[in-house]
Amino acid sequence: MHPRIEDYALIGDEQTAALVGMDGSVDWLCLPRFDSGACFARLLGGEENGHWRIAPQGVTGACTRRGYRPDTLVLDTEWETADGAIRVTDLMPQRDQAPDVVRVVEGLRGRVTVHSTLRLRFDYGWVVPWMRRADGHHVAVAGPDAVWFRSEPGVRTWGEDFTTHSEFTLAEGESVAFVLTWHPSHESRPTLVDPYEALATSVDDWRRWSARCRYTGPHRDAVVRSLITLKALTFQPTGGIVAALTTSLPEEPGGVRNWDYRFCWLRDSTLTLGALLAAGYDEEAEAWRNWLLRAVAGDPADLQIMYGLSGERRLPECELPWLAGYEGSTPVRIGNGAVQQLQLDVYGEVMDSLSLARTSGMSPRPHMWSLQCALMNWLSDNWRQPDEGLWEVRGGRRQFVHSKVMVWVAADRAVHALEAYPELSGDLDGWRALRDEVHREVCEKGYDPRRNTFTQYYGSADLDAALLLVPRVGFLPPDDPRVVGTVDAIRAELGHDGLLRRYSTEGATVDGLPGDEGAFLACSFWLADALHLTGRTKEARELFERLVGLANDVGLLAEEYDPVAGRHLGNFPQAFSHIGLVNTALALFDGEEAG
Repeated sequence: MHPRIEDYALIGDEQTAALVGMDGSVDWLCLPRFDSGACFARLLGGEENGHWRIAPQGVTGACTRRGYRPDTLVLDTEWETADGAIRVTDLMPQRDQAPDVVRVVEGLRGRVTVHSTLRLRFDYGWVVPWMRRADGHHVAVAGPDAVWFRSEPGVRTWGEDFTTHSEFTLAEGESVAFVLTWHPSHESRPTLVDPYEALATSVDDWRRWSARCRYTGPHRDAVVRSLITLKALTFQPTGGIVAALTTSLPEEPGGVRNWDYRFCWLRDSTLTLGALLAAGYDEEAEAWRNWLLRAVAGDPADLQIMYGLSGERRLPECELPWLAGYEGSTPVRIGNGAVQQLQLDVYGEVMDSLSLARTSGMSPRPHMWSLQCALMNWLSDNWRQPDEGLWEVRGGRRQFVHSKVMVWVAADRAVHALEAYPELSGDLDGWRALRDEVHREVCEKGYDPRRNTFTQYYGSADLDAALLLVPRVGFLPPDDPRVVGTVDAIRAELGHDGLLRRYSTEGATVDGLPGDEGAFLACSFWLADALHLTGRTKEARELFERLVGLANDVGLLAEEYDPVAGRHLGNFPQAFSHIGLVNTALALFDGEEAG
């Protein structure tokens, strides 16, 4: 039986990351990058697809307790047994050359025999490597991948059934460290890290980074944990931030709504940038802005909804039939076919992000405005097209209202830039006219006066939680009756036990997919923001408190939540959810001091 999604904790080195279960098993790890093939894929299959478990001998269940060391990404997992107690400390130190997983086992009380089971399976659990001894260590090789595994002298280690086992006994005060190091198989072994020095350095580095957070209000621990998670989901060499660590964790257990989220989405750009800047992380915000500029450079007609970690454009989608899927949820997919979709909202996101970068005082880039002008010129000619919309529907293009609102945002930000910065030049009259025309059309065709709400697409009776962003982006003021009516209608029709779905999945849905999905956590944070903007701050704070309470025991959030089953759904941890938490906390409490 699979652990629940929320049973996992995250460790990472800002180029890749691993998921560690409550049972002490590393069940997901892609090396050397977030989007590489997994060498531990138990998460999406079974133990035969690779994992690495360290736990007291004979103990098969969950640990006694666990938690991150405060303000770090260093995880401590403890077991109490009849013979004594141990602690396993897991981390991935910032890499100099190669990625390392460090696991330090300490005796806390009595004498405890500990067992390590290492089952390496490259290429998402498909390839069994050849394991041999070299230089006193174990090295596993298959094709392009090589992994070195080492422990301290005196630890008995042996191979059995293509699995490496280790066993040792610890008394109070004793410790044993393991290090797993990846490198390309055609290269020589990289320099070996000192696991104890790596542990001390990682704790210090993370605490210095966390101390930069400017937020001092209520739930500061949750905000800092979300910011640490966003930092861990950042591909440090380029500044790109992946939407989630995983692929194919289901929106419905046993269903087909399983997607690869190990890429960088433009829809997240403005909200990400705003969260980083407001929380005090200017360097990270500038790195994200620079990634964005590189990724979208080129013909505006070729603008994509997502890109790879370095701005790669081809992300072909395929299925992995040898993996049984999380709780039987198939197919397991890698790559994402939605990369080929047209989503007009991303033009608004890019324009809004670059507007925010300019007004926040980021270092200018000489080509930034010329890129924005090119985007606007294309959008002026093409904004009337139907598209697949924010949620990447696979049921055909429509005139999505949120997409048109974001076209308005693009024109609005272009106009404001020309009005505020005389040194810039562009089609001010044309962009003003575009802004006005889009606004009129949305209010005429995307609004249902009988129900007093904006709708999902022109002529539709359905709703869309993305319309909660209408006041946030400035399309209408928060006190406009149409905004209040939209908030109330979305809350009533898309609400699920106080949380929000993205849109209805009943009957013939716009997404063209069978099955259902859970409440979308980012949308639920947007509801809290909208309630606050429309004067219902008490209700907004109550919703925020509930959402923070949905985080797992180490403060992580998935993409969705099932209020009926009381469990997380979708890819994990989800950047969009944590961005929502940070931005809503800043909106509700910034300037307050925690009580």
